[in-house]
Amino acid sequence: MSRVRRAITVGACLLAVLPAGACSSPLVKPGATGAPGAGDPYFPLQGNGGYDALSYRIDLRYDPHSSHLSGRTTMTARATETLSRFDLDLRSWLRASSVTVNGKPATAASARGQELVVTPPHPLPAGAPFTVDVSYAGPARHLVESGIETGFITTDDGAFVGGEPDGAPTWYPVNDTPRDKATYTVAVTVPKPLVAVSNGVLLGVTSAGAQRTWTWRLDQPVSSYLVTATIGRFDVRRGRTAAGVPSFVAVDPRQARRADPVLRMLPQMVEYFSSVYGPYPFDATGAIVDNAYVGYALETASRPLFDRAPDQPTLAHELAHQWFGDDVTLARWRDIWLNEGFAQFSSWLWDEHRGRRTAADALRQLLRQPAGNPQWWDPPPGDPGSARDVFSWSVYARGAGTLEALRQRVGDKMFFRILRGWLAAHRFGNATVPEFTRYAARVSGRDLTSFFHVWLYQQGKPSKW
Repeated sequence: MSRVRRAITVGACLLAVLPAGACSSPLVKPGATGAPGAGDPYFPLQGNGGYDALSYRIDLRYDPHSSHLSGRTTMTARATETLSRFDLDLRSWLRASSVTVNGKPATAASARGQELVVTPPHPLPAGAPFTVDVSYAGPARHLVESGIETGFITTDDGAFVGGEPDGAPTWYPVNDTPRDKATYTVAVTVPKPLVAVSNGVLLGVTSAGAQRTWTWRLDQPVSSYLVTATIGRFDVRRGRTAAGVPSFVAVDPRQARRADPVLRMLPQMVEYFSSVYGPYPFDATGAIVDNAYVGYALETASRPLFDRAPDQPTLAHELAHQWFGDDVTLARWRDIWLNEGFAQFSSWLWDEHRGRRTAADALRQLLRQPAGNPQWWDPPPGDPGSARDVFSWSVYARGAGTLEALRQRVGDKMFFRILRGWLAAHRFGNATVPEFTRYAARVSGRDLTSFFHVWLYQQGKPSKW
């Protein structure tokens, strides 16, 4: 299939749509074309090849009255091969008005609905750092895929911005693969008195007339789907955990009565999971509670995002993701168990810690579910099978049961040694399910092949484990 291209910035070659490399210096051998996808079988066009993103600076401006979004994003990256052309992920309704590479005008065109194809004025040498600067604008829109709303979701007073699994390109140009982690500075300009909340530490709030800009900085590298720029009328609460981690909590006033009693537990949860799993991964913590009712909460890095007031298990689930999902992140979407199974088990663990139902009781209750009730058992969590099944309930419930069953198999001391070691060994990295199962077997000194096959890969209710 041919790709339709539209010239949006051209520099010295101001003609029309140009073939890749047309503006390249004749003295430099043209390089490779960066792949338009990162190779994930569930999301073939998600992410790109040929470079490694290191940091993003996102300057965003949003007008909730007109639902108009505009921005300027600067990505600093390193070429992993000599590049004559590369892609960014940016949804087609956001039109780029200018693109530069290393400060010089570049040719760019949209393709396949989410690809921004960039041709720099000269090939980029393998191993060399480079910067890409994109100015863009368009209507605020989000995606609806497999019944899940993701991306820049407009609300009655702003926007609920959740990127999992592929919503990040609805508001900034990005290498949208979980494997390409980067640091972020996000500045969001909105009309007063709206609040704009992103990840990490609040650097400052500045005013200019009727507008106010909120600037945030996340110094730990994370995957693109974990970044937010949620906007609304929020009450703000600041504090610190017992270990001194600063907390920023933003709550829609319409949700405050139900949210506040639960959110008061947040510092205790962070301290508890730190005692179990190891040091809290980020420089800040907190939460965002919107009045959005989109049907899910999300583990946005350092500051989980909720579409309504959460209960304690939900808050515990999303906070545990700061370790399992945000610090150590799946390498492929089929590895979703490393995120969701571990976070769901952690909510069981929090209940156990506060004297409620134990994780062993939760496993017994799970195993009472009949084999003929497929939502609890299929698809198996180690291999959901397709993009539409990534967030199946079995990934959560059976996924959590796998971990409690492992805990009972190897004993408490060894189990938590495995989890802490796993996190330390993959800090701010990516991993696969087979890597975890091999790690657990090696550290425990046990043959867990059959155990993990039954719990993670076998169709139907686990038996004889």
